[in-house]
Amino acid sequence: NSFDTYVDGAVKRFQARHGLPEDGVLGEFTVKALNVSADTRLMQLNVNLQRFQEMMNKPLEDRYIVVNIPAAYVEAVENGQVALRNTAIVGRESRPSPLVESKVSDIILNPYWTAPRSIVEKDIVPLMQKDPTYLARNNIRLIDGKGQEVSPTSVDWFAPKAPNLMFRQDPGKINAMSSTKINFHNPNNEYMHDTPQQGLFNKLMRFESSGCVRVQNVRDLTSWLLRDTPGWSRQEMERVIATRVNTPIKLAQEVPVYFVYITAWSAKDGVVQFRDDIYEKDGNAELALNTTTGIEQPAGPVDDDLLPRN
Repeated sequence: NSFDTYVDGAVKRFQARHGLPEDGVLGEFTVKALNVSADTRLMQLNVNLQRFQEMMNKPLEDRYIVVNIPAAYVEAVENGQVALRNTAIVGRESRPSPLVESKVSDIILNPYWTAPRSIVEKDIVPLMQKDPTYLARNNIRLIDGKGQEVSPTSVDWFAPKAPNLMFRQDPGKINAMSSTKINFHNPNNEYMHDTPQQGLFNKLMRFESSGCVRVQNVRDLTSWLLRDTPGWSRQEMERVIATRVNTPIKLAQEVPVYFVYITAWSAKDGVVQFRDDIYEKDGNAELALNTTTGIEQPAGPVDDDLLPRN
């Protein structure tokens, strides 16, 4: 009958276990999580136990990276301990991040960004029809099949088909991948990267990308990855980033990376954690309810593979 300090503390503990802001406020996401039954949560734990058992069947190396998609976090693990945890933005429901078991092979500082054909057709061409300065303002160059730069003024932007050219954005602050791209072997050409839109990491539901993973404080992660690569101290990495020169770095020792789908787990403190079943893999639609609206988060669809807009 009263929302006293004890209830307030209980709500905050509940929110912490569900990846929600610990504010004691009964927002829409909190209420929906409260209304999930204990039987459903038990089912969720059993489903995830099976996932853990499958993972544990494979030997893990001393150093590796785990991207837990439902939690939208990247963890660098060393000797069985989490050495680094970074907030991430992962694939949205319509373009999910795939499960991956691979190794980080190289890091590119000041990467180029190449626009996918779909973005060229649906976004860039209509924008150029309205504003012929758009490519120049966004540092995007047109490259032909011989590697030669083509002037935007030579292109008929009102032709029935988009030009058969590469749309490549120069390195820099407004580049879609900003300072860093982390590559690993995978058939979907996915990668991890920086972003110029750092405010998106403050969102509650960070399922916004087209499959790639944006990493907050990515330079901390790249420093950890480059630890055993001679000549690449944090200071040297920062110096190169400041030059805006595209610089690929091959890791001296490739580091395993795993994209996993874990919606329920318990850490060494014994506290059970739950996250939304964003891709509806747990077998109960009730577990995906929290992802359908945005009452407790700011709005604004921005894609890691979409063109940055000035």
